[in-house]
Amino acid sequence: MAAVNEWVNADHATSYLGRADSIPHRTEGEATLLELLPANVNRVLDLGSGDGRLLAFVLNKFPRAEAAALDFSPTMLGKLRQRFAASPNVSVIDHDLDFPLPELGKFDAVVSSFAIHHCTHERKHQLYEEIFRLLAPGGAFCNLEHVASPTQKLHIDFLASIGYTPETEDPSNKLLDLHIQLQWLITMGYEDVDCFWKWRELALLAGRKPA
Repeated sequence: MAAVNEWVNADHATSYLGRADSIPHRTEGEATLLELLPANVNRVLDLGSGDGRLLAFVLNKFPRAEAAALDFSPTMLGKLRQRFAASPNVSVIDHDLDFPLPELGKFDAVVSSFAIHHCTHERKHQLYEEIFRLLAPGGAFCNLEHVASPTQKLHIDFLASIGYTPETEDPSNKLLDLHIQLQWLITMGYEDVDCFWKWRELALLAGRKPA
């Protein structure tokens, strides 16, 4: 699988930000993700944080939490630093998810929104293992993700629903079957693993590290 990733390109990132708020049903998935977080979150890690949209929701629920926001797009890093400029509890870190996660200590929650599907399938698997090691006992991993459709027709239908065609979809996408990813999490030792919300190719995968 080609390791194409356009997100370092400023035009690509800016184009996404211009339509991110209009992704159908996105707020439903985000609201469900917030419901799945532990009762107490003191430290949270956001992978592929983008402009910080999801992290802002998490910190609205846990305003005293310490947060680390990882992204590698210069455009997104600029947006993150701007959004959280007055938040000393937020660390913005330049990191490409294609490479092993840095040593950042333990987290009560690791979240991600429409980012990990830009990694190759092999890297996705490695990343889920790294996340498991970073989680504190009882910590939750919640991944609001873009997954593969079971048929090409359903994929084309999904693209049409968000204003794309196979010719114009993001070449950075490396979509993988939902059930394969859920099984990975179970095999790695996550518990209470499930798909907690789904609309077409948008799905919320989550699990916890045993307490």
